[in-house]
Amino acid sequence: MSVTDNEAVNINLAHKLIDLTRAAGADAADVLVSDSASLSVSCRLGQLEDTERAESRDIGLRAMIGQKQAFVSGSAVSDDALGQLAQRAVDMAQATPEDRYCGFAPEDRLTQEIPALDIADSVEPDADKLLSMAVTCEDAARAVEGITNSEGGGAGWGRATTALVTSHGFEGAYTSTSFSASCAVIGGEGDAMERDYASHSARHLEDLDAPEDIGLRAANRTIERLNPRKMESTKTNVVYAPRVAASLLGHLSSAISGAAIARGTSFLRDKMGQQVMSASVTIEDDPLRPRGLRSAGFDGEGVKTETLVPVKDGVLQCWWLDSASARQLDLQTNGRAARGIGGPPTPSATNLYMQAGEDSVETMLKNIGTGFYVTELIGMGVNGVTGDYSRGASGFWIENGELAYPVSEMTIAGNLETMFMNMTPADDLTFRRGVNAPTILVEGMALAGL
Repeated sequence: MSVTDNEAVNINLAHKLIDLTRAAGADAADVLVSDSASLSVSCRLGQLEDTERAESRDIGLRAMIGQKQAFVSGSAVSDDALGQLAQRAVDMAQATPEDRYCGFAPEDRLTQEIPALDIADSVEPDADKLLSMAVTCEDAARAVEGITNSEGGGAGWGRATTALVTSHGFEGAYTSTSFSASCAVIGGEGDAMERDYASHSARHLEDLDAPEDIGLRAANRTIERLNPRKMESTKTNVVYAPRVAASLLGHLSSAISGAAIARGTSFLRDKMGQQVMSASVTIEDDPLRPRGLRSAGFDGEGVKTETLVPVKDGVLQCWWLDSASARQLDLQTNGRAARGIGGPPTPSATNLYMQAGEDSVETMLKNIGTGFYVTELIGMGVNGVTGDYSRGASGFWIENGELAYPVSEMTIAGNLETMFMNMTPADDLTFRRGVNAPTILVEGMALAGL
């Protein structure tokens, strides 16, 4: 079955379930169908360790009766199974309290034409191909002097078709693929062992980093971490490497979710239109990036997606809004509804990134002179209500403007409101993940060590 045929099958299935749900007594309904297949292979010490193949079709149904709604999910597609799913949704909706904010997205906000985003690759590797990629990745890492053991290498492929149909006139579907490779290795001996990893994911196989490069990156990161020191507690400048800097955008994203704002559970709830970050920071969210890892031509409610700039020159410009949170805040949805099979849409970012700054990383390090360069974060000690921030970290100490030696078992702490205002991006932005950031300097953070 071709991709286009598969999308049509899922759309027709959704229409059929909507008809059954309305016949069972619902005033309105929508259906999300997710059809996926995946294959992954892992190896260790050059030998095949595991192969996993998965295929599934999952169905999420929302039934609405007046201002009542209920969500059910299933996987069976026989007439009897669909009829039972529809009746169960209607029965649950009848027994559910009213929600004055529930309902479809406004019709004038729906996608009229789904853009071509080039997020599906026709290549489907077999297990032998993936095993070769995993072994090559691990072999490249193990060949580096100082690497003494391996946690293994892996490679994977996946394809998913998402179809959404609503009873008020929207239907759409798109197919996406993913390819990945990773490796984690160990260096040193006895009590002096350290580990690190490298990975990469892409929509198209041709965009995936060469397995050899991923393996070498994992090995070099591991070797650089050997013989770490522990530092005394102090207050210092902290520099986040790109692979951990993206976590700071994740904290911002959670804080500007319309759902959190409506509940009053965000430390940024009263900050719209105000300076919340340094003037050097601009953040964009682009769901239409070709081959983007989170690109989509419509959101979880069928709303047209477009680029948003939640922070411009440090000033907060918007919240992430789905229809329900928009109604609560007396605003309009901005196409940021994310929908799972078993629950309601919720506001979420797509391809979120921080624009690059002006200075190179080298210049940034020289300008601060002394500080802590973070390459790994541990734990999730972040309070979204107050903004309090505390996380375990390891990385490298900065002396005389250069990375001097590895450091481990540290805790960095502060408050996100203050951290955001003391944040400066470097010029090394690359698009490798769903959330991307350049190297980020945060001045004046507390560092707890010995």
